[in-house]
Formats: sequence, C-alpha cells, structure tokens
Amino acid sequence: MGCLILDGNPPVEVQLKRSSRARRLSLRISRLDGRATLTLPTRVPEREGMAFLRDREDWLRRHLADVEPEQVVAVGGTVLFRGEPLPLVPADVKRARMVDGALQLPDDPTMTGKRVAAFLKLQARDALADASDRYAAALGKSYGRITLRDTRSRWGSCSSAGDLMYSWRLIMAPPAVLDYVAAHEVAHLQHMDHSDRFWGAVEKLFPDHKACRAWLRTHGNTLHRVRFD
Repeated sequence: MGCLILDGNPPVEVQLKRSSRARRLSLRISRLDGRATLTLPTRVPEREGMAFLRDREDWLRRHLADVEPEQVVAVGGTVLFRGEPLPLVPADVKRARMVDGALQLPDDPTMTGKRVAAFLKLQARDALADASDRYAAALGKSYGRITLRDTRSRWGSCSSAGDLMYSWRLIMAPPAVLDYVAAHEVAHLQHMDHSDRFWGAVEKLFPDHKACRAWLRTHGNTLHRVRFD
C-alpha cells in the first residue's frame, strides 16, 4: 500500500490500496482515526487516482474536518470509565489505584497509557465475567472461556464452542451498554444467528437493548479514539 499527497493547506495524505476485486475507484474516510483510503482497480494508473482525488477534494476536506481528534491518555487528564470521566492524577504509588473517584498513577509519563490500559482491562474482565455469569445462568447455559481483545470491527463474539470474546474498551461505556453486549453474546449460546428467536432471547435477558445498541452506533467510535500508546 502506497500513498498519494493532495497538495493544499494543509496537504492531505491518502492511503493507496490496489484491489483485484474493485471495479471502480472508491474513496473512504475511517471514522475511527480519520485515515483516508483510495481503492483502485489493479490496472488503473495512479494519475487517474490523483485526478479522482482532485475532483473530490472539497468533499474530502469537509469530511476530514468533521472527524474528532484522538484523545491521548495523560496524567492530569481524564479517561472514560463506566461512562463517566475518570480523573488521572499523579501520586506516590507503585501502581494504578482508585482513590476518592480518581485514578492515582505513578508520575511517569512514559508508562501512563500502559498503566491506565492495564487498569481498564482488569476492570473489564471482572465486569464482563460477572455479566456473562448472570445472563448465562438466566438462560440455563454455560460458556467456555472469556477473552478480551482490542477489536474495532465488533464489540463481542461467541464461538461455536461457546467461548466469549469482548472488547475491553466496553468498560469505558455506561454499565448498561457493557451489560447489553454480554447479554447479546450469551444469547448466541442458544441461537448462533440473528434470527427472530435470537432477538427474542436478547429481549428476555436485556429488555432495553435497543437503547444500548443506539448508544454504540452513536458513541462507539469515541471509545476507539482513545490512545494508550
């Protein structure tokens, strides 16, 4: 994958992707990180790609301006935790710990992101295990293991073996949203599809699922824009 530079103020870098399956040129902007990608059919020359970009420059710059900037986790700032901003404060401690509604951290900027991420992952594992246990018991089912990942394409999944996977970033969402995702994946233990029967099981486990699904559609990208590196 190469890139094309669209001159202007500021210049815009567009990732160039070749695809043997593409039948036409297409331009997309990631809502997660603002990356612009131009997909070209295999035999289309780059000069046609650049002409395509120039024709759509106004559209491209307008949409890039609408992308929210990434949030870099740092002491003195905040991070979302259970749907609320959690202050990150320096303290004479060896590891992250919650005290009086704030997360105390060693005053070492190079490790702040990793320490905050480790704290969130631990909290997410406990919360998701608890929610999964509750909904599996209500359904009369058992699951295999729980794994946490930093996935961008999905908030959770359930394998045919009954293993559950969740995005640990769910701990940054309101508690009801985390619970909904757990109920959704546990319901797959009974129905490995998205049929009416599946949604009926979700409804019984978590009646307010539509509001939580709407929250994820509207605000989910905000969770992915937080950087811990």
